Parts: sequence; C-alpha cells; structure tokens
Amino acid sequence: MIDFRYHLVSIVAIFLALSVGIVLGTTLLEDPVIKASELAVNQFREGNNELRDQVEALQKREAANDAFVAADTPRLVRDALAGEKIVIVEAAGSTASVREAAQQVIEEAGATVTGRITLTDRYTDPDQAGFIDKLAVGAKAPETVFSVEDTAYDKAAEVLAGAILTSDASQVGEEHPAGAGILDAFQRGGLLTVTGEPAKRAEVALVIAPAEAYTGETASAQAGALVTLAVGLDDAGQGTVLAGTQTSAATGGAIAALREDAALTEKVSSVDTADMPAGRVVVVYALREQLTGLAGQYGIGPGVSGIEPSATPTPTPTAAPTAATATSGG
Repeated sequence: MIDFRYHLVSIVAIFLALSVGIVLGTTLLEDPVIKASELAVNQFREGNNELRDQVEALQKREAANDAFVAADTPRLVRDALAGEKIVIVEAAGSTASVREAAQQVIEEAGATVTGRITLTDRYTDPDQAGFIDKLAVGAKAPETVFSVEDTAYDKAAEVLAGAILTSDASQVGEEHPAGAGILDAFQRGGLLTVTGEPAKRAEVALVIAPAEAYTGETASAQAGALVTLAVGLDDAGQGTVLAGTQTSAATGGAIAALREDAALTEKVSSVDTADMPAGRVVVVYALREQLTGLAGQYGIGPGVSGIEPSATPTPTPTAAPTAATATSGG
C-alpha cells in the first residue's frame, strides 16, 4: 500500500526535476535568446529612427515647396482669368480654409467672384429628394422644361444653375429675371445659404467638395447629388471645376464619383489637391481650360490625367517676309 511518505517523496522529486530543468534551460539558452532579442530590438529601433528621419525630411521638403509656390503664386496665375466672373458653390462639410484660399488665388488671377452658395446637409440627403423635386418644379423659370427622365437632383441642378450661370457673354454679370426668387426659394427650404450676389450670373463655377468622403448606405447617392449639380452648372455656363482634397478622391468622395463616369469627366474638371498651394494654382488653370471648352482630371489621386493641364498651344509666329517677297508684293 502506498503511504504518505511515498507521495511526499514523489512531489519533492517532481519539483526538483522542474527546478533542475529551469536552471539547465536558462543556462543553455540565456546567451543566444537574450542576444537575439537585443539584436532585434536594436534593429527595430534603428529602423524606426531612420523612418522618422525620412518623414521629417519629407515634411521639411514639402513645407519648402509649399512656401516657394505660395510666394510665387501671384506670378504663376497673373491674368490667367482676367475679366472672368466665377461663382463658388460649397458642399456641406467643405473646409472654409480651402475655399478662402482658392477664392484668393482666383482673384489674384484677375477674376471676380460674383458670390457664393453654400449647400446644407439637407440638399444631399436622399430622404429629401421628394421635397427637392417639388421645390425645383415650383421655383423654375417659365422657360425651363424638364425631361421625363430627370431626377429630383437633375431638376434642382438645372434650376439653380440657370439662376447663377450663363453661357451668353452678353448676359454675364446680369441678373436672371427669376434668379433671386429661385435662390430665395431654395434658401427658405433650408437647402442652401447665399453670400454675395450669385444671381448676377457668372461664366464658370468652382464647386468645393466636402473635406470628408461620404460614408454609409447613402454615400453613393450623396456624392451623386453633388456631381449632378456640378454637371448642371457645367451645362448652364462655360465650365465647372470640382475641387477638393485627397479624401474627396477616395471611395465615397465626390471627386471619385465624378471620375468613375468617363462621360462626365469629358465635361467637368476636377482637382484633388486644392488644400495645397500648387493645387490652387492648378484650380485656376483648370478653370481657364474649361473656358476653352476642354476638361481634365488633375492632382495625385486615382483617375487623374496629370498634375495640371497641359500648356495651352501658342500660335506659331509668322515668318518675317524676305526681301524678294516684299518686292513681289510691291
């Protein structure tokens, strides 16, 4: 029969074996394991320090580039939009700093900003489509005729665009007879606010996209509503540029929604670097290009056609007449 002393000796033997194993294990593995761990930690630390140095160098480089472009912006855009009239349309959620900086550069380019329309969240809310439809139908000018295929946002875009833009050079700066009433109706409906005199119609429009991409189940519909408005503005005037940041060119962003439709990219231009000094110069160039009837997608995000519009071709100089030509033309 197994007595208590047997159990005691067995337990002592087990603990003794464990102790010996631990001692032997740490003695045999101590140096290689610890040294390997220390080496890995040192390598990670050195790698992090190198990455941190690279980030700091890139940040300094970017800051220097931004400072250079900002200082030289007046020269880069001088007279690029001389005498033109531009209206600004801000989406709900756009950044005031982006809009203010863009407006400043536009004015440095010689253009006049007739006014600004700031959309509310209600404008792009799909649940408000029925209300927007009724408002657009009730507020439209007598000569406006909607197509049977038009959605609520097609109708709203056509009505609003007609109130603030024109493609008729003789009407630029002139107020549409129904313009003030249309803007007032949309403002009383809680869909937008008005600053300045946008009813004194402009030639081209700059639309500022939200600072953040739309999210959730309604993201596509919200981005689509803003793109539809940009297209309506383009149809009514001589061009439209949709400007924003890299976020607006990502999934759920308004610029991304525009660039996903090849047909629309041939009409409305976009710039996804409007928060950068160089990007704001590109906004001016894109507006100028729109006035010539061309369009492009600019910046550094997906779907761009380049950083900026290609240079506008200049006329080939006429060769000076030779003596023989001058004589024969005598």
